[in-house]
Amino acid sequence: MVRKLKNLKLTAAVCVVAIVIIATFLRLYQITEFPPGLYPDEAMNGNNALEALATGDFKVFYPENNGREGLFINIQAAFLSVFGNEPWALRLPSAIFGILTILGLYLLLKQLWNKNVALLSAFFMATSFWHINFSRIGFRVIMAPFFLIWAIYLLVPAFHQSGSKKWGSAALVALAGGIFYGLGFHTYIAYRATPILILVLLFAFWGKAKKENWLPNFYKAAGIFIATTIVVTLPILYYFAAHPQDFLGRTTQVSIFSSATPVKDLISNIAQTIGMFNISGDWNWRHNIAGHPLLFWPVGIAFLLGIAVAIRKFRFPLWWFGVAALPVVVSNEGIPHALRAILMAPAVFMLAGLGGVQIYEFLKKSVSKELLTSGGCIVLGLLIVEAFLSYFIVWGKSYELTGAFSQNYVEIGRELNRLPKELPKYVVIKADGVLVRGIPMPSQTVMFITDTFTPEKQAAKNIHYLLYNQESLAPPGAYVVVIE
Repeated sequence: MVRKLKNLKLTAAVCVVAIVIIATFLRLYQITEFPPGLYPDEAMNGNNALEALATGDFKVFYPENNGREGLFINIQAAFLSVFGNEPWALRLPSAIFGILTILGLYLLLKQLWNKNVALLSAFFMATSFWHINFSRIGFRVIMAPFFLIWAIYLLVPAFHQSGSKKWGSAALVALAGGIFYGLGFHTYIAYRATPILILVLLFAFWGKAKKENWLPNFYKAAGIFIATTIVVTLPILYYFAAHPQDFLGRTTQVSIFSSATPVKDLISNIAQTIGMFNISGDWNWRHNIAGHPLLFWPVGIAFLLGIAVAIRKFRFPLWWFGVAALPVVVSNEGIPHALRAILMAPAVFMLAGLGGVQIYEFLKKSVSKELLTSGGCIVLGLLIVEAFLSYFIVWGKSYELTGAFSQNYVEIGRELNRLPKELPKYVVIKADGVLVRGIPMPSQTVMFITDTFTPEKQAAKNIHYLLYNQESLAPPGAYVVVIE
C-alpha cells in the first residue's frame, strides 16, 4: 500500500513537471520572433521602463496612455537592464508569469479538490491558445490571474492550519497570502472586482470555523490577511487619493453606463462573453485568431459539463467565473474581449478540469482501461499539437499580425538605428492616437526601438518627432520617415 502511494505521488510529480515543460515550451519557443513587431501599448511600457532606469524614478502608477499600474513596468525595467531594448525582453516577464500561473493553478486545485482535477485543469491552461497568447505579449494583464491564484492558494491553508491549532504557521501563510493578494491590485484594473470572491471565501471559512468552534483563530488569520493586503495596497491607494482622475482611467468612457441603452447592452455583453468560449471569440488579431472560440472544442465540451458539475458540487469556480466576468460585461469596447477576460481563465480551466474528470469517470465504467488510457493520451497529445499549430502556424503566420503588432514601425526604428548619428532624422507622425507628451501614441514603437523617448536622448541621437502638420520643419537633406 505504501509503495502504491509512493508510486502515485511520483506519477503526479512527473505529470506536473511535464505540464510545466509543455507550458514553458509553448510560451518561450521563438519568443524573439512571435509575435512579430511591437504594439505601441507594449512600447509605451518599455519607454516608461527605460526612462525609469535612466532616472531612478520607478512609479507606482504611470499615468500616460490612459494610465497603467506600475508593477509590471518596473519588472520589465529589470529585464531591459539585462537584455536591452528588444521587444522580446518586454515580453519575457509575461511568459514567466504565465508559466507560474499554471503551476499555481495545479497547487490550488490539488488543495481544493484532488490531483486529477488539478492536473487536467493545469494541462488545459498550459495548452490554451488564449493563455499562451497573453503570456507572450508585454501587457500587465497576465499578472492578475497569477497573483489571485497564489493568494488564494496561500489563504486556504492559513484557515486550515488555524482550525488545526497550528497558529504560528497559519499566521505566516496568511501574511504571505496577503502580500500576494495586495500585489494583485498593482496589476490591472479588472482585479478590483476580486474582493467579492475573497469575501465569498472568507464567509465559507467563517461558517466552517463557527461550526467547528475555532472562530478566534479564524478572525486572527483573516485579520492578518486583510491587514497585510491593505499595507501592500497602500502605495497605489495613496496615489489614487492624490490623483483621483486616474482611478478609473478610461473605464467611464467605455462603460455600458455611458450608453443610452445600458440594460440592453449588458444582456448583449453577457451573451457574447459566454459565447466566446465555444461559439465566437474575440475578433482582435492581437488577442485571438479572429472570431475563433477561445476553447478548442474538446476543452469547450468539458467546460460546459464542468459548469453542470460545479452547480451540483463545487460552486467556487462559478463564483470566480462570475466575479471575473463583471469588468468584461460592463464594458462596451470590443466585446467579446479576450484580454479583459483573462482573469476568468483560471475559473474556465477549473470548470473544464472538473468536466474532463467527469467524462473520464463515466467512460471508465464501460471502456477498458487500456483503451481509455490510449484514447486519453491521444486526446491530450492532440491538444498539444493543436496549441502549437494554432499559435505558431494559423495565428503566427497570418498576414494580419503585421498590422496588429505594428511591425512596420519596428522596421522604421531599426532603419533609423542603422543611419549615421550626424544625419538629422525626422519622424513625422500622421497616425492617430492618444497624445503622450504632445506626440501621438503610434510613435512609441519607434521611440522604444531607437531608445529616444526623452528629449535628451532624441537630441543625442539626432532623431526628431514632428506632428502631421509640421513636416515642412524638417531641414533640406534630412532623413524623413512617415508613420501612418
